[in-house]
Amino acid sequence: MMGRWIANTVLATGVAGVVGVASAGALPRLRVHAEGRFLQTDDGRPFFWLGDTAWELFHRLNREEAIHYLETRARQEFNVVQAVALAELDGLRVPNAYGHVPFEGLDPTRPAERPGPDNDYWDHVDFIVRAANERGIYIGFLPTWGDKWTSAAGGAGPVIFHPTNALAYGRWLGRRYREAGLVWILGGDRTVDTPEHRAIIAAMANGLREGDGGAHLITFHPRGGRSSSEWFHTADWLDFNMRQNGHDAVWPAYARTALDYHRRPVKPVLDGEPIYEGHPVGFRANEHGVSLAADVRRALYWNLCAGAFGHTYGHHSVWQMWSAGRRPINAPILEWREAIHEPGADQMRHARRLFESRPFFTRIPDDSLIEPHPHNTNAVPGAGLRRLAATRDRDGRWAMVYVPCARPFRVNPAPLRNGRWVAWWYDPRTGEAARIGEFDRSALPVFTPPTPGEMLDWVLVLDEAAQGWPPPGRSR
Repeated sequence: MMGRWIANTVLATGVAGVVGVASAGALPRLRVHAEGRFLQTDDGRPFFWLGDTAWELFHRLNREEAIHYLETRARQEFNVVQAVALAELDGLRVPNAYGHVPFEGLDPTRPAERPGPDNDYWDHVDFIVRAANERGIYIGFLPTWGDKWTSAAGGAGPVIFHPTNALAYGRWLGRRYREAGLVWILGGDRTVDTPEHRAIIAAMANGLREGDGGAHLITFHPRGGRSSSEWFHTADWLDFNMRQNGHDAVWPAYARTALDYHRRPVKPVLDGEPIYEGHPVGFRANEHGVSLAADVRRALYWNLCAGAFGHTYGHHSVWQMWSAGRRPINAPILEWREAIHEPGADQMRHARRLFESRPFFTRIPDDSLIEPHPHNTNAVPGAGLRRLAATRDRDGRWAMVYVPCARPFRVNPAPLRNGRWVAWWYDPRTGEAARIGEFDRSALPVFTPPTPGEMLDWVLVLDEAAQGWPPPGRSR
């Protein structure tokens, strides 16, 4: 458990105020693995990012509600929550649950601080960050939503940042949360369209680094269908790429993760905003309906098979913390207290358990494991909602094929080691594994999922028999 937060005076930041620091029991620091594909804790353990999108967490929820949300997500085994300090839904002018706003006069160099631990906007942010860390959850901390540094694509705004005050604000935030368990996420659903935009983001990143002494990783959350790599891939401050593959439900959107995986220099990649559960598909509910758990599972496994080091889930009601009496954004169908229990949220943990149950840092994408159908009908590997995808151990000791529909297929054995192999079906809805049998590498059968002909997804897991690993999803 994290200890109480101690106030220290900020010196030479260009911003008045105090900083919050966690004492004993903080979460371990995160860093990029030496080979540049994954994250790990500072003691060398793999870190599978399982995030949730809670953009309005700091702004709309009171402390009791925030605890309820965080405890639910902790039970569901999420270990990151993405939230915004200067929130999208007019977070500068509409007060938080206790009537507080973040700044004096919309000035980011004048945080609206009051004496005492529970008297201002930033005290409330402190409380939620601490509460998350106490429950094993890192905050994916957005200093601001994008409408505060660019007027492009609308938003409540107003635009308040320029490079000078962005540097000062970043420095102040970095010092305040220097000891907290978090990852900095710049951007906020926007593209970088001008030299001024680039300068603002770079200044804020540099301020964060000055303020926290490099204690935390930094990335950038872009507009839908875009990636941080488009503007900042070679920037020294960008530790990993974040995509927003967006709210489409079909394969081509998620194939884009592979683009960043293959960039040089090598950096980890993550989909920080795929299709939300309960969201109008492609923003066109009248044409495509509203997304279900199956849609968010497909995005999850497609991204992981394409090389992502983890995944962020989201629910359309939860990001905006919608409840009766609030203005709904894009027609949410559940209040947030119901939505946190939607099946897709409960099923994300099964992917985390699956990938943690096999050697972690040697995973590579490899769709060549899937033998194409000889008639070239695109039935296998498929397209759209039916696209199969594969990943494996770099050393050929294990392999996985994600099958979003129950269609027979063959595995290309060439990337696998010679010898005997154990095959399993892993159910991404329940996390249960069923042993298929043991086969020689040269005699792998045609694999038909347990629900033939249905739009139910499965994961085929192949293990080198000599490894003696437990069933998929169980700790080694």
